[in-house]
Amino acid sequence: MIRGERHDIFRTRQNSLDQHLPWLDDQWAAGCRNGAELWRRLRVRGFRGSLRVVGEWTTRRRRSEKADIENLHRIPSARTIVRLMTVGRDTLSKAETITVVAVEAGVPTLVEAREIAAEFHAMIRRRAAAELSPWIERARASLVVSFARGVTNDEAAVRAAITSPWSNGQTEGQITRLKLVRRQMYGRGKIDLLQARLIGAE
Repeated sequence: MIRGERHDIFRTRQNSLDQHLPWLDDQWAAGCRNGAELWRRLRVRGFRGSLRVVGEWTTRRRRSEKADIENLHRIPSARTIVRLMTVGRDTLSKAETITVVAVEAGVPTLVEAREIAAEFHAMIRRRAAAELSPWIERARASLVVSFARGVTNDEAAVRAAITSPWSNGQTEGQITRLKLVRRQMYGRGKIDLLQARLIGAE
């Protein structure tokens, strides 16, 4: 090969079905699911591959559709539904997208709850404290009523969190750091050793 100065010896192998895949998809969607029949029709279109190649494609297609059907019939957990309802649609698979559409059509109160949660996040980001009371009233009549009840009980603190520039992030960060050091010592560190490690790490 080198002697003949050929430059294509390392080229990527191309599947003989590649150029026929759009046509095969159309035939499959039209109801033709028999590998031998698809192969005969492909031969008319100039396909020179074997029946085995087409048969393997139909087998993979059937397995893929079966997996999608099983995923659709499987009832997702509450945690899974929350994840599917809150992540971006562009990150979902086909089966997950169909599940989300079915949930939205069958349980509109979940859609409302998602919108209310999004409104709360937007209110915090915009520091729009004036929207808190109307938001609480709407949330009390939704699936997030328990969260609304907690916000109501600590309404003054929530308003302060929205309007105040101060944050307890520094305090929480130091607590997390202290817990990490204690875990590294398997919880056996006394106050003098903890102090030495924390001050020494400064």
